[in-house]
Amino acid sequence: MASLLAGKPLMGAMKLQRQQPAKLAMPTVAPRVGVAARVAPKGGLGDLAGRPFAPKPVEKKVLAPAPQSAASDAPAPEPKKILGFEPLTWAKILPLGAMFFCILFNYTILRDTKDVLVVTAPGSGAEIIPFLKTWVNLPMAIGFTVLYSWLSNRLSSEALFYTCIIPFIAFFGSFAAILYPMRDALHPTAFCENLLETMGPRFAGPIAILRNWTFCLFYVMAELWGSVVVSVLFWGFANQITTVEEASQFYPLFGLGANIALIFSGQAVKYFSQVRAGLPPGVDGWGVSLNGLMGMVVIGGVLIAAIYFSLQRLVVPKIKTLREGKKKKSKAKMSVGESFKFLAQSSYIRDMATLVVAYGISINLVEVTWKGKLKAQFPNPNDYSSFMGEFSTATGTVTFTMMILSRWIFKQFGWGVAALITPIMLLVTGLLFFTLVLAGDTVKPALAGMGMTPLYAAVLVGAAQNVFSKSSKYSLFDPCKEMAYIPLDDEVKTKGKAAIDVICNPLGKSGGALIQQFMIIGLGSLAASTPYLGAILCVIIVAWINAAASLSKQFTALQEETGMYITGEKPKSAETKSDKPSQ
Repeated sequence: MASLLAGKPLMGAMKLQRQQPAKLAMPTVAPRVGVAARVAPKGGLGDLAGRPFAPKPVEKKVLAPAPQSAASDAPAPEPKKILGFEPLTWAKILPLGAMFFCILFNYTILRDTKDVLVVTAPGSGAEIIPFLKTWVNLPMAIGFTVLYSWLSNRLSSEALFYTCIIPFIAFFGSFAAILYPMRDALHPTAFCENLLETMGPRFAGPIAILRNWTFCLFYVMAELWGSVVVSVLFWGFANQITTVEEASQFYPLFGLGANIALIFSGQAVKYFSQVRAGLPPGVDGWGVSLNGLMGMVVIGGVLIAAIYFSLQRLVVPKIKTLREGKKKKSKAKMSVGESFKFLAQSSYIRDMATLVVAYGISINLVEVTWKGKLKAQFPNPNDYSSFMGEFSTATGTVTFTMMILSRWIFKQFGWGVAALITPIMLLVTGLLFFTLVLAGDTVKPALAGMGMTPLYAAVLVGAAQNVFSKSSKYSLFDPCKEMAYIPLDDEVKTKGKAAIDVICNPLGKSGGALIQQFMIIGLGSLAASTPYLGAILCVIIVAWINAAASLSKQFTALQEETGMYITGEKPKSAETKSDKPSQ
């Protein structure tokens, strides 16, 4: 009976083992115990705990964490920095600064030379410039854009760069060696003189373009150097390989080296002007000067191509964004009609377009009037060229100072204030210039006491206006414009820049020229148009200021949306908004 009673728990235990196999460990052999040991503990197994086949209660073991190496505990080492920036940043910025130096060195020489050629040419004057910019420069700019779009569909970006810059280098070298020495055979002087007698002096500007067509071709190629090589080639490449933070720090400083180039190139122009003056009679002074100046332009162009080649080989492959960009869809190609449509749809791009067009119109309204006074003061080409050399040196010196201040302006006041400085500067200095031109007879006695004539005073004030306007453009306007592209997505960035380069750059330059043409033809002379040009200047700059204020708000919102801030850190205002708890 006792054995039967003892068998009951045993069978219960075996049944329990079959029902809960996952909760029991392998049985262990235990020594036999007495009947007293059959008292069931509170473990839930009855008196099975004292039996030989009783399972051992499962013990939960807590695993100790695996030891970690000391290297995983320490933070990842930051890359070494030089003056606060990584070596890759300097590998981009220094060559880009050297490229900009060479580009503006060439552009200063070309700008001063083109003005001397067309303004002092036989049968020409400052009145030729508005017609030249509208009827020659604008069509050639649009023609280049069509050709550029066609080539961009067939060539890589590197091959496209070389294809664009090499023709410029070849033309400027051949102008001094071939076109200028053959000018008498190439220019239809007699035909144009007869045409001028028939048409009258109001059409002197268009007729002068035909009479001096090789000089006008040089003028247009020099203008295209500024828009194509600077805007399309250089800034387009710089925007691809730099970040917003790098741009805010270094775009203004590009001009430091570049405006040293202005100083040197201005002195080079002045030196060759003095060489012309010292040549014996019978020697073509302009031919000697052009050979020297264009030789420097060719050397500068070769250096630009060489720096670009080295960047493509040594720096571009290291930039992650560019490597990823190769997998993206090809960039959009826009016709002129598509560019107009895109400008109308995007308020952001439309405001940027307004800035570019307004600058081009404003600077041309003042500059052409000033160059008319400049020719009256310096009718001799040597004197004119020498003054332009000094003008370029002064522009470089002032811009150098503005470049240093621009970093502080961006850091302390932001993009919006920096974008407003250029139009305000141009408005104030432009009004001073037009006031002096119109009130010259009133201030004549006071100027005589200072040893100046009203004409010379107008030349100096106009020069100061151009110096301060161009320095603020190079140090603030251009960096602001290029920075505004960077936070945009790839499609909008590509289409927006294409639209502005296709339409707005030449439209701004020729827009002011077209206004002046109507004034000259309608009123008879550039001098008679001066009061109306001053009023138009005020209207254009007010529109410019409004567009800059609107773009500033959109640019700030876009920075907060993308997290791409010009200082590299979120502004306190943005931090305050983002740190508020959501309700």
